[in-house]
Amino acid sequence: MKKLAILGASYLQRPLVKKAKEMGLQTHVFAWEEGNVVDDIADYYYPIDVVEKEKILNKCRNIGIDGVTSIASDIVMPTVNYIADKLGLVGNSMEATKVSTDKFKMRKALSGAGLPCPKFAFYAESNFKKGSQFTFPVIVKPTDRSGSRGVTKVYDPKEVNGAIERALESSMNERAIVEEFIEGKELSVEMISYQGKHHFLAMTDKTTTGEPFFVEMGHQQPAQINHSIKSKILGIVRNALDILKIKNGASHSEILLTQREDIVIVEVAGRMGGDFIGSHLVYHTTGFDYVKAVIEIALGDFEMEDYKSDIENKAQVYFLTAKPGIVKKVKNMEHLFNDVLLAKPLVNEGDIIEGSIDSSNKRLGVVVCKNISHRGEFSPASVLQIKTTNNL
Repeated sequence: MKKLAILGASYLQRPLVKKAKEMGLQTHVFAWEEGNVVDDIADYYYPIDVVEKEKILNKCRNIGIDGVTSIASDIVMPTVNYIADKLGLVGNSMEATKVSTDKFKMRKALSGAGLPCPKFAFYAESNFKKGSQFTFPVIVKPTDRSGSRGVTKVYDPKEVNGAIERALESSMNERAIVEEFIEGKELSVEMISYQGKHHFLAMTDKTTTGEPFFVEMGHQQPAQINHSIKSKILGIVRNALDILKIKNGASHSEILLTQREDIVIVEVAGRMGGDFIGSHLVYHTTGFDYVKAVIEIALGDFEMEDYKSDIENKAQVYFLTAKPGIVKKVKNMEHLFNDVLLAKPLVNEGDIIEGSIDSSNKRLGVVVCKNISHRGEFSPASVLQIKTTNNL
């Protein structure tokens, strides 16, 4: 029986563990205990922080793992690829990992190669000065976080340093970037790569809270975009993957398409898209088992063949919110809806909901469904009912 090491144990990793079990693999999961929701299905669970590279490496060496992987998390990728490199397993190089998990290094690599990126500048402390190269508004973000953590849109130069402080506090390495704000349609491109060959799977439309934090609140596949623009986007993304030296595994590239149809790269991640994009939407819109493919690549046993999807299903992810207060009731009614694939609360009764949604971990629940043409015909809140009382 082959042994697979999986880094991370949140609800986003659960589909990966389940798929590995379906494939007859022995699963070894590494993650801190807080938020662990996979130990009931994993064969072995080790409460080791995912950034503890040497500890996990030594354990994996003793176990004799055949592959190491993760999905939907930037934080774990340096450890995943470090272990793969040290044990001679399939992964991406440490050089590629350092660039693809640092927004500043990524911007330098992509813009240096002539690909379209926002104008940007690096900050290790809050020392932004008036009269800089930027016109306003600008976006301030940590260099090393996902899920909209620490991201702020700023209109006034006087407020930039405060936003930089917020980004530095959210950053693992206390690094931030300021970049020009570009108005446009937000898209992501889901790809799978093996031995340097990049295969397109799906394109995703995104919905966010808007300014100032731009937390993602919904996703839909396939994206509503014409064939010509789609081809141009795919050409740019393939070039970006080559420049960043992402050769193996999933990738999730975020793109802005302006009203003038200019294409701008927001970022390229060498991992599967989170928010159930990779684990659920791709399969239900294309028929391609993305999670299985990621595992097969980690094991060095992948064949893309000539994958072409004739499926034209629609699938959506909706995240739920509620008024600030104490969660009074959480009721899951997914059994009443044929097209609902998943409904999951992200809070419990008695939890306190405070303030606005300024990062993805402030979202209260998620509903994944298929074949629903637009939100006007469907209410995610009727599937997953989350009620709060304002008696704080």
